[in-house]
Amino acid sequence: MSMKLPRNFYKPLAIGAPTPYRELPVHLERMIHFVPPHIDKVRAKVPELLGQVDVVLGNLEDAIPVDAKEAARRGFIEMAHNNNFENTELWVRINALNSPWVLDDVLQIVEDVGYKLDVIMLPKVEGPWDIHYLDQLLAQLEARFGLRKPILIHAILETAEGVNNVKAIATASPRMHGMSLGPADLAASRAMKTTRVGGGHPEYKVLADATGNGAPRAAFQQDLWHYTLATMVDACAAAGIKGFYGPFGDFSDPAACEAQFRNAFLLGCVGAWTLHPSQVDIAKRVFSPDPAEVAFAHKIITGMPDGSGAVMIDGKMQDDATWKQAKVLVDLARLVAAKDPSMASRYGM
Repeated sequence: MSMKLPRNFYKPLAIGAPTPYRELPVHLERMIHFVPPHIDKVRAKVPELLGQVDVVLGNLEDAIPVDAKEAARRGFIEMAHNNNFENTELWVRINALNSPWVLDDVLQIVEDVGYKLDVIMLPKVEGPWDIHYLDQLLAQLEARFGLRKPILIHAILETAEGVNNVKAIATASPRMHGMSLGPADLAASRAMKTTRVGGGHPEYKVLADATGNGAPRAAFQQDLWHYTLATMVDACAAAGIKGFYGPFGDFSDPAACEAQFRNAFLLGCVGAWTLHPSQVDIAKRVFSPDPAEVAFAHKIITGMPDGSGAVMIDGKMQDDATWKQAKVLVDLARLVAAKDPSMASRYGM
């Protein structure tokens, strides 16, 4: 497969468009909080939301009724105009590229509020060609409207073809911000036999070995999403972009939501979607590192200031690999502390 020359990869795709980022801007993104912008009372609550979440996303795609698509787009533009986002990011999830609404989504939003927009979330990405199309279009619009910073693209991994092409999607453009796993659409695309939006399934399990006496056998539920999430995280990490867990649909089961978020966090995801206000605190709790872990990470970094060699700390051997792990935790804690004074005091920062 032919590829772009490395020296051209970071050139703007349109004359007058801003230069693409070589490194992603550093932001805290523990939760991407979805807002349906066609609902007036929801838009009215955005100002108080800004202090509570890291990312506010206006959703124009699934979950917005067909007859409300135009109203949602207008509502998002109004929401962007009427709020000062400061250190909270503003994202939009546009309609899919094969939909009748997507072109107006991109054209109108970039023209009216592109200067405020951090990231466009693109649903149902099948391969790098989807990213290339939006990449080129955004460069042309940024040039036309005089935008000074590039708008990033975040892909949702929610089809079997997308999973097959995940590495190529992750490296398709310097505009790539990251990827989210979309378990509901992916389940349908794969013909998985589950109607749940994320989380485990009681029938996906292994049994303990049978004993000769016919005693009941222990059953252990497995994680339907482990392979796909790990594959996505590898593709993102290799490309220097960010992995996210997507939606958890059962708002009545916060414990299961927390378990799903924590699995994603441990695997390397930086955040998850929050579809209901009750999930925001779960995401904060899960995606902010544990103060005891941060304290131990500080000990490792202090004990090995230049990150080389090996030392014993609290009876455990530490070396350059654990130093790198410790740095990940401490850097994340600093980002959290800068946004959240209560966590800052718990981290001693």
